[in-house]
Amino acid sequence: MHFDPFVIASGLFVGFVVGLTGMGGGALMTPILVLFFHIQPLAAVSSDIVAAMVMKPVGGAVHWRQGTVNRPLVTWLMIGSIPSAFLGVLFLKRFEAGAALQVHIKTALGIALLAVITGLIVRPILNRRHNEARPVVVRRVPTLLIGILGGIVVGLTSVGSGSLIIIMLMMLYPTLPMSQMVGTDLVQAVPLVASAAIGHLLFGDFKLGLTTSILIGSLPGVFIGARFSSRAPDYVIRPSLCVVLLLSGLKLIDVPNRWVVVIMPIAIGLGIVHAVRASRAARRERAYRALVNSGAVIPFPVTSAPEPLPIEQSGGG
Repeated sequence: MHFDPFVIASGLFVGFVVGLTGMGGGALMTPILVLFFHIQPLAAVSSDIVAAMVMKPVGGAVHWRQGTVNRPLVTWLMIGSIPSAFLGVLFLKRFEAGAALQVHIKTALGIALLAVITGLIVRPILNRRHNEARPVVVRRVPTLLIGILGGIVVGLTSVGSGSLIIIMLMMLYPTLPMSQMVGTDLVQAVPLVASAAIGHLLFGDFKLGLTTSILIGSLPGVFIGARFSSRAPDYVIRPSLCVVLLLSGLKLIDVPNRWVVVIMPIAIGLGIVHAVRASRAARRERAYRALVNSGAVIPFPVTSAPEPLPIEQSGGG
């Protein structure tokens, strides 16, 4: 069995990103295998999703122990995603074999990655608009549909268990705490990815050596990333992921190189500007909270009602 050290290094990086952010597994690993290692898309999807079946439970177990999992959400997502993921693999298998099949997979993967980028941009906007803590009421039918759609996409492209589904959850449940969002998504992804992985083992193009190389790097990577996830600033991770996913998505949908050369510097510049502005805002917020905690300033707005002014009694006529 041949182990590729560069695939192992890529698995280490992707595993770290998954442990750090809860997303980016199939959205990063599969394009890396296709673009940089020239693996056929079907083999890349099959091997990556089988590796994810082993990697996902690591992050899910951490959140389950910490209690950051919304179990009713997990239940309805799994009811929709598990059968649809398996059906997605069967649907993929029914395409014509050969070059046409590979083109379909590459196009679907590229579109999925660009959808992921949209969600990464929308996420902070949703968090700013809905930052109040309110009880989360599970909406069964929409949650079930999210599971079905996510399962089909996972079965076809291996993207979705940690990217598309979490984005759709953020739109449906904007008040759900982010820790529960990530924990819920990671736990529901375990049986979802397992279902898709079984389909790819039976009907896909699974490569044992390639999958093992991915796992050698990704397992310690996801563990290290999970350990550091509480310290990772979101304003650094999101722009980095957006740039990587944008590059992968553009290449997979065959955007000409001249356009990529124009788009990428703009995207990198916008990412740097966002990171700098968010970093300054975070520092101001920390400084303000420190002043509030020390009693130097009073938080605004003041919640207590002011004392009523005395009313002068008018003299009787």
